[in-house]
Order: sequence, then C-alpha cells, then structure tokens
Amino acid sequence: MPFGQFIVKVHGRCNLACRYCYLYEGPDRTWRARPAAAAPAVLDRTADRIAEHAAAHGLRNVALVLHGGEPLLAGADRLAALSDRVRARVPDACTVHTTVQTNATLLTDARVATLARHGIRVGVSLDGGLVSHNTLRTDHAGRPSWPAASRGARLLADRYPDAYAGILTVVDPRTDPVEMYESLLGLRPPALDLLLPHGNWTNPPPGIPDAGTPGTGPGPARPTPYGDWLSTVFDRWWPAGRRETRVRLFEECLALLLGLPAATESLGLDPVDVIVVETDGTIEQVDSLKSAYDTAAATGLDIFRHSFDDALRHPGVVARQAGTGALAPACRTCPLLTVCGGGHYAHRYRAGSGFTNPSVYCADLDRFVRHVAGRLATATAGAPR
Repeated sequence: MPFGQFIVKVHGRCNLACRYCYLYEGPDRTWRARPAAAAPAVLDRTADRIAEHAAAHGLRNVALVLHGGEPLLAGADRLAALSDRVRARVPDACTVHTTVQTNATLLTDARVATLARHGIRVGVSLDGGLVSHNTLRTDHAGRPSWPAASRGARLLADRYPDAYAGILTVVDPRTDPVEMYESLLGLRPPALDLLLPHGNWTNPPPGIPDAGTPGTGPGPARPTPYGDWLSTVFDRWWPAGRRETRVRLFEECLALLLGLPAATESLGLDPVDVIVVETDGTIEQVDSLKSAYDTAAATGLDIFRHSFDDALRHPGVVARQAGTGALAPACRTCPLLTVCGGGHYAHRYRAGSGFTNPSVYCADLDRFVRHVAGRLATATAGAPR
C-alpha cells in the first residue's frame, strides 16, 4: 500500500519543554545529532519525492503534515512555500491536503493569515481547555505556555475557523473526563483527537505502574483507567442533541463496529500509510516508535538516495502493513480483532519480544470498545431493518 501521509519535520526543536514529552524526554536520542531546521535542499528534495510517489501510484489525495518540534519556529512563509511546492509538483489529478501541527504559542494573526492563504489548516496540541490541565506544558525557563496557547486557539476559532483543523489531546486519567471534554469544547474545535499516551510493556503509561507481562487473551484483567475515562467522555458526546465536535476515535470505533472502513493508528486493521522525513532528510517510521527504544523509527534511508518506494520495502513498514500477520496470537483470536486491530503498534512493544504482543492498553481497549458496542446496540435495537 503506498504512503498517503507524509510527515515533514520542518523544524526539529521545540520552544516548549513539556515534562512528559516522549520525543525529547524519552529513550530516543537521534534528534540530538540532527540540524534544528530542515535546509532548503531537504525540503526541495522532499517535494520531489512526494510528487514521484504520487505519480507512481496514481494517488488522488496526499496528506502533507508539517511537524516538529514546533514547526512554526521555521516561519509561516517557509511552511507555505513547501506546501505550494508539493502542490505544484504532484500530478494535476492529485489533491494535497496540508496541515501544520503546533502548540499554538506562536500563532499570530499575520502567521495564521499566511497559512490560511496558502490552504494550510492548523491543528493544535493541548492537554485540555483549562490552565490547570496544561501545567506540564512549560517553556524551557519553566514559564507556563497556556496564556499564549489559549490565545492562539481562540484566534483560530474566532477569526480563521476554516483553517482550524482541531485539537489533539493526550488522555490523562487523573483529570475529570467530562470537565476535560467540555473545557475543550470551549475552544470550539471542529474535531478532537483523543490519544493514549505512548507507553508500552517495558515503560508503562501513567496510571498503569505495573503492566506486568503481555497476557494471553483480552479482557479487563486489571483496572482500566483509560478505558473508563474514554467511556465516560463517550457517554457525554454520544447523546448530545447535536454534534458538538467530531471525536475521531469515537467515530472510527463506531464505523468499525458497523463494518465500515476507518483509518486510525489506534484501531482497526488498515495498513499504515504514514512516513516521516526528518530535518536532515532521513526517512523514518512514525515518531511514536521512538517511545520504545533509541533508533526504533530508523530505516537507514534518506530522500537524497532513496525513494518512498524503497521505504515501502523496509521490514518495519512491511510489518506495519501485514495486518493480522503482525499480531500476537491472542490478538488474532480475539472477538474484537477487526475493531481493536491490536491497538497502536508502539504500545505493543516489550524489550526482548519486540512488537508481537497485545497492546499494553489491551484491557482498556476491551473496556472501551465493548462499551461503545453496547451503546450502539441499544441505540439501534428498535431501528427498522
């Protein structure tokens, strides 16, 4: 399956020092040896490689994600230039959908106007919609990021709603789930991404201090703080009189339960179609793998000597596209297989046995998926057939 989403690291450093960051505080150290910003030659060659891949596979749509670090450190004009360059070089029948993922602290009217004018939508990363939710998101001097970040998010909602892609939030089971959800609604995002923290069996996520060893089957063999949190938010979102916002995890879970296609790293069996270009032109797998061990995302490829088709043949990418063949035996026989899909690949890692394990969130996913299935069954019980 060809790549359809290209994550380009236009800047490899961040103006924040979030204390839980898996990228800069985790086991991977490859970022230290890379240039802070991608050179013009790297961005130019990346545009060529994306266009080459789109033409070779007849792609009708390409997702270009401008990432970091904090990508706005590279400047809005440079982001716009890269997006324009990719659009100009892909075949006429291919549409490029560009998004920048930012912590929102550097958003100004002039910068957002530039991004919007060049058709770039803006996704915002926050820990919640209140100052109390964002206390771990500080700058390198320990100063809070919330005043600037909330100002940036509100700028998008108030003045550039068409350029507002949504908010990405990592689930924290210590927070009140309904308060968290409703506080984010206050920032008027068109969509929410609720992500599980990048933990694994060797380095368990917060709230699961003793993950133990991968089990031989599904089910809540332990407390399920993340499954409980997500289920509570679902129960607030599901019966609302109108769709207050899209919650991608919920919509994709519902689609999979109904037998419809859904594209997410966290659920389902769709093969991965994402590839990353680092600031030095290195081609890597997705950043989440860096939460497992140092160099976990490495491929040994770069955009100057290799095509994205070469990356498709890399063993790590092949494993990510192997569907059930890459899953643990317990996952292959699980009744929730087509919905859960074994969970996020990075969350399956265990030192000594690699990624052929159930997700460290297996019990939480079991709790959440069964809860959503129950609500769906109740809602459709009286529907005409």
